[in-house]
Amino acid sequence: MTVRVRFAPSPTGWLHIGGLRTALFNYLYARKHGGSFILRIEDTDRTRYVEGAIENLIEALHWSGLDFDEGPKIIDGALQQVGDRGPYIQSERLELYKKYVDQLIASGHAYYCFCTKERLDDIRKEREVKGLVPKYDGFCRSVPQEEAKKRIEAGEPYVVRMKLPAGEDITFQDLVRGKITINTDDMDDQVLLKSDGFPTYHMAVVVDDHLMGVTHIVRGEEWLPSTPKHVYLYQALGWEKPTYVHLPTVLNKDRKKLSKRQGDVSVEDFKSAGYLPEALVNYLALLGWSPDKEDEFMTLEEMVELFDFDRVSKTGGIFDVEKLNWVNAHYIRHLENGELLDRAKPFMVEALGYSMEEIEERREYYEIMMEAFKENAATLKVLADKCKLFSPGPVTYEEDTKEWLESEDLPTLKEAIIELLDEGDMTLERAGTFMKELKEKTGIKGKNLFMPVRSLLTGAAHGPEFHHVLYLLGKDEILRRVKG
Repeated sequence: MTVRVRFAPSPTGWLHIGGLRTALFNYLYARKHGGSFILRIEDTDRTRYVEGAIENLIEALHWSGLDFDEGPKIIDGALQQVGDRGPYIQSERLELYKKYVDQLIASGHAYYCFCTKERLDDIRKEREVKGLVPKYDGFCRSVPQEEAKKRIEAGEPYVVRMKLPAGEDITFQDLVRGKITINTDDMDDQVLLKSDGFPTYHMAVVVDDHLMGVTHIVRGEEWLPSTPKHVYLYQALGWEKPTYVHLPTVLNKDRKKLSKRQGDVSVEDFKSAGYLPEALVNYLALLGWSPDKEDEFMTLEEMVELFDFDRVSKTGGIFDVEKLNWVNAHYIRHLENGELLDRAKPFMVEALGYSMEEIEERREYYEIMMEAFKENAATLKVLADKCKLFSPGPVTYEEDTKEWLESEDLPTLKEAIIELLDEGDMTLERAGTFMKELKEKTGIKGKNLFMPVRSLLTGAAHGPEFHHVLYLLGKDEILRRVKG
């Protein structure tokens, strides 16, 4: 059997971080078994469609390194569909769904329903008052098909519902949660085709997964209650059901589902904040999966090699931004300065006000700037903001510099700095020996030498290696800050 998995988001907004984790696990399983990873867009709920969301989903997956084999892709700036099982956008597959809805009606596994919204609301309220699960009462089950067709021809609004058998156990095996059984008496006659002619998720997902040859359905645990309905539809249509995998939910620190009310939750948010895709993907992989590995850092290729659903947890993973920052900082530290600069340039442009071309013209200078700050930057945005230290302008002094700025040695140090800089420019080589020159000229040493000078030039008592500070500030800016 060739493994085929799919990631099937709805274009109702930007890709959620939990959705990326689902896409990642699909991707890892497909690559581990030499299978195919499919992107399918489930846009049958037209009331929630967000313009540009499909393009954002595609771009977010590409940015994350999760390139899919089939589905809609942006090629030469245009949205095109790649693969021989398409279309991969549900709104372009409506005739297919209608065909199988008609088949279910003909076989007695579905029926037309003409109940109004008002009646359905009354049923729900009545059942809630009685403490019962709110579900449809089956009122239209007894409507003969001939009568139903006449009412439809007369223009009466309708939906099509699944006709569940009474008292039947629906059983399926989940690779994470084991054997699951639910009785049809605890299920609803789910709507399959809405009054606008669009299928519901339940109908469309079964048809699409079968026709696209999906072998493993890997999705969030919120879909677990719907799975028995899908299993029943597979049986009713005479199709072999796929293997199910329901992943634990990504939770916030309060152990509740991660939502925008608690802050950033979309992939775009983290991309804009300067997180590296490899760091974000590495961190997300560990939310619900425990690989057999001593350390926590893995390339995508290593994840593929190690991935197995046997080590996926049943309990939700806690999304901790502080832990993500720690992982991201690790990746930043281990980038070569040139690559780090390439990644950081868009943030540098925003923070410093220089163009890409201006930064590129002084590439060696800015690579050294990366070296100066890479040890203590959690994100590319933080890194770029730190680089403002070397921009001309007034210095903001932190509270812990006060004692050093009032040092009795500072006037002597200022005078000596001015004299030493009159002797030559601040090259990288000289920056490495300048404090030694200053020590020899003034006789001041240790903290009494370094702390006043650092505080004066940077406004902080701590920071990057000081030879980097001296070189990156340069002769003119150092003189400007010394002279006040």
